[in-house]
Amino acid sequence: MKRFRELALACGAIAALISMSLISMSLSNMSLNVQATSKRLITLDDLSAVHQVSKPQISRDGAWIAYTVNSTDIKNDSVNNQIYLTSWDGSRTRKLTNSKDSESSPRFSPDGKYLTFLSSRQSESEGNQIWLLNLADGETQKISDFPRGVSDFVWSPDGKRLAVIAEDPPQKTHNEQKTAQPIVIDRFKGYLEKSRQHLYLFDLATHKADILTPGEFNEYLPEWSPDGNNIAFVSKRGVDFHRHNNWDVYTIVAQPGAKVRQITTNESPNCDPSWDSRPVWSPDGKLIAYLQGGSQKLLEYAVYHLAVIPTEGGTPRLLTANLDRNVVKPRFTSDGKSILFLLEDDGNVHLAKVPVAGGKIERLLAGRRNISAFDFGGDDRIALLSSMPQEPSEVFTLKGTQLRSISHQNQELLVQLVLATTEEISFKSKDGTQIHGFLVKPPNFQPGKKYPTLVQLHGGPVGQYTNQFMFDWQLFAAHGYVVVAVNPRGSSGRGEAFSKAIYADWGNKDVEDVLAAVDYVEAQGIADPSLLGIGGWSYGGILTNYTIAQDTRFKAAVSGASISNFLAGYGTNEFYDYEQELGVPWKNLNTWLRVSFPFLHADRIVTPTLFLSGEQDTVIPLQNSEQMYDALKSLGVDTQLIIYPEQSHGINKPSYQRDRLQRYLTWYGKHGL
Repeated sequence: MKRFRELALACGAIAALISMSLISMSLSNMSLNVQATSKRLITLDDLSAVHQVSKPQISRDGAWIAYTVNSTDIKNDSVNNQIYLTSWDGSRTRKLTNSKDSESSPRFSPDGKYLTFLSSRQSESEGNQIWLLNLADGETQKISDFPRGVSDFVWSPDGKRLAVIAEDPPQKTHNEQKTAQPIVIDRFKGYLEKSRQHLYLFDLATHKADILTPGEFNEYLPEWSPDGNNIAFVSKRGVDFHRHNNWDVYTIVAQPGAKVRQITTNESPNCDPSWDSRPVWSPDGKLIAYLQGGSQKLLEYAVYHLAVIPTEGGTPRLLTANLDRNVVKPRFTSDGKSILFLLEDDGNVHLAKVPVAGGKIERLLAGRRNISAFDFGGDDRIALLSSMPQEPSEVFTLKGTQLRSISHQNQELLVQLVLATTEEISFKSKDGTQIHGFLVKPPNFQPGKKYPTLVQLHGGPVGQYTNQFMFDWQLFAAHGYVVVAVNPRGSSGRGEAFSKAIYADWGNKDVEDVLAAVDYVEAQGIADPSLLGIGGWSYGGILTNYTIAQDTRFKAAVSGASISNFLAGYGTNEFYDYEQELGVPWKNLNTWLRVSFPFLHADRIVTPTLFLSGEQDTVIPLQNSEQMYDALKSLGVDTQLIIYPEQSHGINKPSYQRDRLQRYLTWYGKHGL
């Protein structure tokens, strides 16, 4: 997704609170009850104990599933990914890698004898290289040596070549100079780096890499044709390609010197790489399935549909035209008659299927869950990654209607814990619009008792909270808080009209929806009106600023990686699409002033606010948090600014993640929550 969506869930999932000094008498009573059942409440220490499972890949015969497991190395203050292998029936599991350097992106060879993956171990060059693991004897070898590493790769059908996405090598200089050369900017500032991601053909026998797509454009998401003669990929080209979002599908014959053929021609963000959805070939090689976005004007507010187009180009057919929901990650079934995909729908993500000829959409796996990835193997076997409110993501297998859990990376932790319950809620906003969200109640919740309540706001703005395990929600609840997580207008999952309701009008209807959520939990007798907090990261932080500038009921707020003075943001961050949505400031000044309301009317804010930012954030640069901090400081409102060194839009270093969580809780506790 464009703008802030891609980090929304990641940032929200770790924005937790924990501090034993803040446990109230009611929490002490809960602790006694928990001890009686031999279970305990979740704590901040569990942040490093939760394993993040991802990237399931199934072998072509469907016998084995490879996946990565993320764990925290507290001693080295780092996160490490290792690769595991589990049999289809879940009876056998092997840990395939165990190095100090992370491994990622496992891929089976077509014959199932080898597994390739990315790792930076034993590498003198930048980034990750491709490693080859013999599954029979466990021997591994580094097979690539791209100067700046590899970001993506896929096996050819015959198992002899790889299609690789790698960055341009660094430019050679004739002599070393102590004085850095001037930086020449001749395009949009978000593209300061001159190097590009290009498509290479890598021969497994000789380890030779030939570039297929030299030039000034970036290429992403390669996929081989079934006969191994062509490669499809995604690129954004044309005049001023850095100032539009018109991604298209291209193909190229898999040999050096071949010409690129453009397949899609409609002006929309087809297969935008931020969706991580490859264009895929039908088994007979006659069709390519891809994601087709809406008009350029609607940006990320438009719904993404599933389309198919002849491999020689032509008129695409939309298979989900009547489905007002986003779809991602298409895969053809083995017979080529249907396409599987993930379907985003109102707080959930389901696995669905649609006939290639068109027709009824079938949900193969629905319910209250978030399916974030899947892979399709032989004999119609599916491996998928699924999470539910009380279960972190794990790998499951699905054939027909039989669903089986095959990874149990968090089972040992979960059996020790008593977790909060998460309920779906629905309420009307000020203008009568139905708004949905989630209500998390503390363990041993007592009906009739009013609780301190924290409102959680996701990033995006086009994104959604879903029925998945949220570490921060569980920690809030373990400390006696009720958590209200809102999907206000601007969120995805409810259709295009719902998303675009805030188009060029940020902080208006979405604020009404947030306040309606607070009114709802107060009316239910759950929230204590005198004990309210609010917070979010990225657009969640922006929406926090909008809300506290219009309503004074909150005792404390947390605003992470946010911006309120959008005029100051013009030209200083990565988003060229501000102009597309707001117009240019010299022609639409009133619009720019309106969306900058929290900064220009900071004197209306009375809520003590904690601002946080990564020092090297280029998405929403630090200066934007500095401005709001300085404004509240000048106004005498209690405020603090936390800057995390060498961090960008997401806070990735484990010690900083823990620090951030502690500071959240300390800030809320300082102000009586």
